[in-house]
Amino acid sequence: MASSGPSSSARSRGDFLSTKWAKAFFITVALQALICVAFESYVFGRFQMSLSGTYQGGEDSRLESQYRTIPTFLALFIFGFLYVLLLSWDALRQKNTIQVIGLCIANLALFVYTILQIDQINNSIKKLLNAGALLDDLKDVDVWEVSRPFLIAIPAIIGVVTIALAFIAYQLYREFAWDILKQIGADYRMKKRFLHYQVYIALLKFDFFFFLGFTVQFLVIVTGVTDAEFGLTLAAIPITIAILLFAAFFTRRENKVGMCMVIMLYFGGLAYFFFKLVRIYQPSHKAHYEAVQKSLTAFTVMTIVLIILTIVNAFICMSNFGEGLKDHLVRPKGHDLEKEDANSYQLQDQKPQLASRMTID
Repeated sequence: MASSGPSSSARSRGDFLSTKWAKAFFITVALQALICVAFESYVFGRFQMSLSGTYQGGEDSRLESQYRTIPTFLALFIFGFLYVLLLSWDALRQKNTIQVIGLCIANLALFVYTILQIDQINNSIKKLLNAGALLDDLKDVDVWEVSRPFLIAIPAIIGVVTIALAFIAYQLYREFAWDILKQIGADYRMKKRFLHYQVYIALLKFDFFFFLGFTVQFLVIVTGVTDAEFGLTLAAIPITIAILLFAAFFTRRENKVGMCMVIMLYFGGLAYFFFKLVRIYQPSHKAHYEAVQKSLTAFTVMTIVLIILTIVNAFICMSNFGEGLKDHLVRPKGHDLEKEDANSYQLQDQKPQLASRMTID
């Protein structure tokens, strides 16, 4: 049985890459991030060098929107790949199979998004070329001909990596299942409650990325946004972060009042994204979303799906309140937490004859 002391927790944090499959997963994600960000950066560099010296941003709002598309995509990719890398480290350290599977799905979403960006960047470059905002290079080759191979290579790489991650995730599932069995015991009902909790927390982490991705595209690229709408959308970022943090806190503390308030906010967010999905294709507003219509639609649909799943899992977690999980998630006062991570949880076998404490990281 694994000890629940700080030294054990410190060891688990230090050796999360001690197995070959954990190393393979993390290295694969890291290489994907390195190569794809490098390719996207190259495209951005060629785009910047092709800008006409006479082009002045802001002269035409729609042209400015097309111009902002490539820098925004680059920023989202850098954040997206680094965020996936961070969640990979977190999932491997915690031996969280649910999060590992979620990362494979998130990588698949990035695969779809990179396919969508090819057409959108092509359209943006064409419109900028027609407006005289971009110039051919010294060999009379336009920036699209130079950039296209790299833009096509990015989803190809992500597709191969996603297949590899799915295979490695299966191996990690077998590996983590054995470790968890040794550490927790065989209390099926408590493991099932903890599984629901893990799913909920993982969903909150992915909610954050897709909401932020939508918000960045909306604020930077979409035209015709009123000052009030811009301010409210900008203010929604810290508010959303606070909601997600409180959602995790109320679940750990089994606070029904707090959970009900959070679920109401989820429904409000769901209504907002349904509204935005309709607005993107309304004839009176469609032109404002032209530069990012496809990618914004993808982010909106993905966010809607995630919010629905989050609401369902919030209700499931709330139905588990009072069943004993709180005693394992919230440690008693006086327990040494200085060297333990906030996401490490102690679970105690519910069989009365087994009194020893065990840890799942």
